[in-house]
Amino acid sequence: MRTSRNPVVSFSWYLVNPGRFVFFFLALLTLVTSCKKDNPEINPIDALVANAGPDQPVQVGQTVTLDGGASKDGQRKPLTYQWAITQKPAKSSVALTVPNTVRLTFVPDEVGEYELTLTVSNGEKANTDKVLVTASAAQPLTLNKDITVKTVLEDRIVNPNLPDYIVPKSIAVSHELTINPGVVIAFERDVTFTITDRGFLIAKGTADQKIRFVGVNQSKGYWAGIMLNSESNVNLMEHVEVLHAGSRIMLDNKKAGMVMFKGSQMAIKNSLFGQHDGYGLFASDEAVLREFSANTFSGNTDAGILLSTENVAKLDAASVFTSGNGRNVVEINGSYIGETGQKDEIVWGGFADKTPYRLLNDIAVRTGWKLSPGVTIESSRDVVIIINESAYLNAVGTADQKIRFTGIGGTTAYWTGILCHSPSAKNQLENAEISNGGSNSIIAGKKANLALYGNQASITVKRTRIAGSGGYGILVGFGGKLNEEATSTNAFANNAQDDVLIEE
Repeated sequence: MRTSRNPVVSFSWYLVNPGRFVFFFLALLTLVTSCKKDNPEINPIDALVANAGPDQPVQVGQTVTLDGGASKDGQRKPLTYQWAITQKPAKSSVALTVPNTVRLTFVPDEVGEYELTLTVSNGEKANTDKVLVTASAAQPLTLNKDITVKTVLEDRIVNPNLPDYIVPKSIAVSHELTINPGVVIAFERDVTFTITDRGFLIAKGTADQKIRFVGVNQSKGYWAGIMLNSESNVNLMEHVEVLHAGSRIMLDNKKAGMVMFKGSQMAIKNSLFGQHDGYGLFASDEAVLREFSANTFSGNTDAGILLSTENVAKLDAASVFTSGNGRNVVEINGSYIGETGQKDEIVWGGFADKTPYRLLNDIAVRTGWKLSPGVTIESSRDVVIIINESAYLNAVGTADQKIRFTGIGGTTAYWTGILCHSPSAKNQLENAEISNGGSNSIIAGKKANLALYGNQASITVKRTRIAGSGGYGILVGFGGKLNEEATSTNAFANNAQDDVLIEE
């Protein structure tokens, strides 16, 4: 058995034996020094530490950003970074395009776990850290009840090709509805989305995060469309796409992606109406396009847009109506242009893509009506344009951009023509063309492309081509007045009767 020694006695023994004490002290000092050499301590301040950042839960299709910027080197040497995928789902094809950067981005393409390793080096030593990215597939929410309280629809699913919300049956909005950028709403077959007179819609997307109304089956004419009854002046659609509607008749025996009913208002900017079995947009009489700019209408079975005469002047030159529609025109319903006594003239400015205006009905002009160079007015069968006594027509084109009045399809004697009762000095046709009128009697049993009729009714016609009439080119009767050089400064062709008839 081992006997223990009293430490006090032992220390006293070394004191009375000084030689042995010195020997003991030197031996202890040697042992401590030897231990320090064999096991040097690491100063944590000088350590190289890789930091790949925290683990992240994400959605499939979401851009993931990993940041190694928290990595550090106690010696403050420049660092290099190298990322690598060390684990991913079996079907994933994700690869790192720029792995040698402090901040790495990639997009998970399959559900599952993605493990990435960051290696940091200071040129002498290296250190690694791992981060786990778990990707899941978010599911759309169902909207199957009317919206009767203030509601905001959020962008829930990052992948813009997947819907955030599914609408299985027709619903109505009777309160404030705000739709955030990036939201995709998919509608089941024949579903109608109605904004009632008690509700309003604020759908403001961005160029990068558009708001989309689509069919669950993304085919032309799958769901019914949007019905707007709201008269609110805050209704807004900006950077919005409305697609795949027109499955049912909505108004006046017509189908459309969106129908604006009488009195409703909407501002529409930077938006697309496409792939509808019908019109892209139908704005009925007394509906109000509060703003309209840079919109596109494409792939619709009918024309891109059908609207009333009071909204035509609000259309901007940059909007596109000629992208694969059944009729690449702007179709116009309505009987009047302007109001009697209105001081401001109405300007139809035309479009950069040269889209024609197409008149579906007879039109009476009741104020000043000005057409910009390059404008084309197409008229449906037997339509007549009447310039009232208190109004005027000012259509001054250029040699390169003539203003044209014609019938659909270029058929001789297709529409009735222009009848002017106005004595205004502002009545002017210059660098223009009037063709294919004279389908019916325009006045007093006679046919003509252009007729002046009434006390002092007058118009100046210069450098204009007048052709294809079913009767006269120009008819002047009952006190009408034509500029004297009209017969010599204009071109006439293929008019069934005389080019000009002036009745005494």
